[in-house]
Amino acid sequence: MPPPGTAPGASGAVRHWYERELGWETLPGEPVRLVTGVRFDVLEVPAEAGYAALRHLEPSSPVALCGRRMRLLVAAGSAEEVPGLLDWLEWGAVALDLMATGEGGHIEAPLPPGRPLAKVPSDPDGTPESRPLPLKRNDSQGAAVWLRPPEPGCDVELLLPALSAVRGGGGAPDLVRLVDTMATQCHRVRLRSASAQPFAFS
Repeated sequence: MPPPGTAPGASGAVRHWYERELGWETLPGEPVRLVTGVRFDVLEVPAEAGYAALRHLEPSSPVALCGRRMRLLVAAGSAEEVPGLLDWLEWGAVALDLMATGEGGHIEAPLPPGRPLAKVPSDPDGTPESRPLPLKRNDSQGAAVWLRPPEPGCDVELLLPALSAVRGGGGAPDLVRLVDTMATQCHRVRLRSASAQPFAFS
């Protein structure tokens, strides 16, 4: 039974879209969560760093936003390769705000595209702008939304970044370039944040 405050049938419709339309596995319970490590893994970075890495993805490769974080879908099995890749790319000793979720993990499912939008005035002249309806934490979904939504009927595995050696240099985007770009941008974000902090005097 949905928790109090959940719109009737909302979570069921969301789960149906992921399971029936996309063929993605979800976990029981609320909010709807997507299982990682089966059809895809997820790399999560600050959104600023993620935007710089989008050029390494296919245009139809799914990407989600959750607040100030970006989640990029990559080939299943990629999460376990990330630590080794970072070492090989000489980023292993640097503290990076880069998270990888793979086998045995999950992420909260972003809102499916087409969810009703609220009209809110955001411009100084009062021009209304569309944005997703605000959701309570006990609603069917959290704050995550698709920046590039997955397409029903599309074989997502063929679009996701992977190690070239795994697919014999096929058409999939290169995971190494993606990780290197995200690591570089994460480091830049961290340096800018550190330089913006006021000096402490004792």
